[in-house]
Amino acid sequence: MGILIRFLSQALPTLLGAVTILFLLLRMIPGDPAQAMLGADATAADLARLRQDLGLDQPLWVQYGVFLRNFVVGDWGNSIVTKTPALERVLEALPSTLMLCVAAIVLIIAISLPAGVVSAVRRDSWVDYGVSLVVFLLMSMPQFWLGLLLLLVLSYWLDWFPIFGAGEAGDLLSQLHHLVLPSLTLAAGFLGLVTRLTRSSMLEVLGRDYVRTARAKGLREPVVIVKHALRNALLSVVTVIGLTMGQLLGGAVIVEVVFARPGVGTMIWDAILQRDYPQVQAGVAVFAALFIATNFLTDLLYGLLNPRIRV
Repeated sequence: MGILIRFLSQALPTLLGAVTILFLLLRMIPGDPAQAMLGADATAADLARLRQDLGLDQPLWVQYGVFLRNFVVGDWGNSIVTKTPALERVLEALPSTLMLCVAAIVLIIAISLPAGVVSAVRRDSWVDYGVSLVVFLLMSMPQFWLGLLLLLVLSYWLDWFPIFGAGEAGDLLSQLHHLVLPSLTLAAGFLGLVTRLTRSSMLEVLGRDYVRTARAKGLREPVVIVKHALRNALLSVVTVIGLTMGQLLGGAVIVEVVFARPGVGTMIWDAILQRDYPQVQAGVAVFAALFIATNFLTDLLYGLLNPRIRV
């Protein structure tokens, strides 16, 4: 109970601060939501009427007071464009985005941990140099450029994967087929980061006395690497992977737009272009809440791996 109270005491002010900054940033974006909705041919009277209906004719501090009151009680407003509850639309699109992020995390863990361990064990070998080269390339590629490159080669030229969409509803194989390229694009930059961190953590642990003692006892090398070295090296890696989940949510906006994949990221992007303030605020608020919750779970897992640490 104490852990939960401490979490809420830190999470709620953080979430409130995030949505407040977002509220101010959205109002600084050039453009008029009323103009975006009614088009260039709208009359001044129509624009004024719509601004009044949306509350955009009020001073900024009044708009913020209304927004804050509604946000605290769970009323996050209706989308300016669709007239439907903004939070409801986010929750409908969230499973697609979470599927993308979870797939990216699985790829990061499945590829980065073995690559980092092998690179550390085979230090200064051609395997180590090869892994370092691939890591450098992955960390240097912008997500949107890599996504377009994968689309060009694997989808357009080779026709191995679909170009856009998330697959047919209820068809798991179709959804997984559509998920391969977006998840690989989203995971690419983090693959390099986690691989390098795993390698450096393993190199540090492999030089410890307890690893040398384990080898002196005659334990098999795989047992020494996995049971004695990797478990202790994972402490710092787990922290980075947990923080990576929050960054993946931000990266999902770019990836979903590149692959025309329906999700919260695409919804936020469209809402920004349409000056749909409530929809952007609801989407980013949900992302911020997920980021905070992920950090909390990371702290719990960190404590499980190292009993000396208490959340």
